[in-house]
Amino acid sequence: MLLDTSVRHQVYVEDCEVCCNPIELTVGYEDAVLTEFQVASIEQ
Repeated sequence: MLLDTSVRHQVYVEDCEVCCNPIELTVGYEDAVLTEFQVASIEQ
């Protein structure tokens, strides 16, 4: 998965590469350094 370091805080949904279920990703950056990374499954 590619992450865009130009946006300081992002929350988005992507399909899992293994099981194809949707997952919510939360990522945060400070000076292009990853400072936050959370993943949560989305109930269907």
